[in-house]
Amino acid sequence: MKKNHLLSILRPFYILVLLFSFHHVSAQQHTIASSPPKNFWDNVQFGGGLGLSFASGYTDITISPSAIYNINSVVAVGTALQFGYVSAKNDYTSTIYGASLIGLINPIPEIQLSVELEEINVNTDYKYYGVSESFWNTALYVGAGYRTGNITVGARFDVLFDENNGYYNDAFMPFVRVYF
Repeated sequence: MKKNHLLSILRPFYILVLLFSFHHVSAQQHTIASSPPKNFWDNVQFGGGLGLSFASGYTDITISPSAIYNINSVVAVGTALQFGYVSAKNDYTSTIYGASLIGLINPIPEIQLSVELEEINVNTDYKYYGVSESFWNTALYVGAGYRTGNITVGARFDVLFDENNGYYNDAFMPFVRVYF
């Protein structure tokens, strides 16, 4: 029941993404044939995220560099790496590493729709229990954000989220993307 409800909510989003994609692909056939080839690196943007959180006995550090290739003014694809360290004094330490594949669609310059497939490895040592665990976590995010210049602020939702099994506490996550 829960998955059917989620699919009914996301179905209009998927339809819009497909409509914008097909319209733009058919419009680009003429442009590609008539325009001279560009240097690959002229269409690449670099960016990513940096997260730091400190409290009494708690540390959370995340570094996530990424790069996207702008196929045109509407569609971009890319990849990201993710490295993280979390420590709660006398409780646990956790390290993560992984990668993501990213797809971005800008139907209008101010709106950015995104799809991101993330695969991370989580290694956690529980100090109190003397137990360690290691597992892979897969997430498939669909998101939308407001874009101004090189910055996009929005939210994304993990359609594969399982509250009983995974790294994150919630399927919904806000984000800030910056590309130069």
